[in-house]
Amino acid sequence: MLEVGGSIPSPPTNPDFEFNCPLLRPVSRHLQATSSAAVKWYNITVLYTNPISRLIEDYLADGRARGLSPKTIKDAYSYQLIHVLLPWCERNEIVEIAQLDNRALNRLTSELLEHGGKKQQQLSRFTVDTYIRNVNLFLSWCRREGLVGEVRAQPPKLPRRVVDVLSRQEVDRLEDTARSERDKVIVRLLADTGIRAGELVSLKEADLMENNRDRYIRVHGKGAKDRLVPLQPQLYRRLQRLARGRPAEVRHDFIFVTLIRQPGRGYEALTTNGLQQLIRILGERAGLQKRVHPHLLRHSFATTMLNRGMDSITLSRILGHASLVMIQRTYAHQTAGDLSESLLRALTAD
Repeated sequence: MLEVGGSIPSPPTNPDFEFNCPLLRPVSRHLQATSSAAVKWYNITVLYTNPISRLIEDYLADGRARGLSPKTIKDAYSYQLIHVLLPWCERNEIVEIAQLDNRALNRLTSELLEHGGKKQQQLSRFTVDTYIRNVNLFLSWCRREGLVGEVRAQPPKLPRRVVDVLSRQEVDRLEDTARSERDKVIVRLLADTGIRAGELVSLKEADLMENNRDRYIRVHGKGAKDRLVPLQPQLYRRLQRLARGRPAEVRHDFIFVTLIRQPGRGYEALTTNGLQQLIRILGERAGLQKRVHPHLLRHSFATTMLNRGMDSITLSRILGHASLVMIQRTYAHQTAGDLSESLLRALTAD
């Protein structure tokens, strides 16, 4: 094997040779060098110690081994790495993980802000922040594996924004607009528990649990982590009646099923896409001047609980967050009026 030293080696008799150079951009297994005019005509095989593409595969495999769901792997990990980071590395002739130093990573942030993603469309600072956070998670994994030092991409500075959450009166309007008991229970369950769309459609009758006078639903959360979420007795009874009143032809255990029998398939389990569409339509029927979706009800629940004095640790457990970071972000949704009301209530508590 020829190693790159201080000068370009003399052309060998056989043009196919191994050339160990991390600065050369790979194009195929037998590659054409692009970083030196003196060797660009040779067919060469470039050997890399830690190619980024292979490390990304290992990183995603590690996530699957830790029990992350396929949806989490696809939405929160693989897209940003395979469709954002890797193409950027190829354009900048970066192959080895060691080449991703702080200066290179700062260029990544800058180019995403200026030129956008893979289709060159303009990206918001919030989208770029999401991309960069996932790149940094990958780099943290590489650091734990002893592959890189303390390197980190600089996230963009984000403007403060207030999320226009739903008031309790708007939630009531949403429920009143629903035409079936199934849809009414769905609205109330999302609004009073803050569970995710995927968690709601995964509920089964066996997930309804009682302990003396307390009522719970067992929620199957992210990362295969189950948690118990308290329910008000009235909502628990409504959910129980819905579960027990499903059509006899249903061949699965999910509580929420389609309202119409599908030809040849019967009553199917409600999907997350179906739930998204349902909530959007209910928001339009209720005349709400905002885009209504299941996650907005989750944000609304969190904001309401914080305004009513629930502590962040309790709320974090109910919502199924692994840390308080997401709860702290929820405070950004509060309006000045919310903060004023919370402060006055605290000052007059005695």
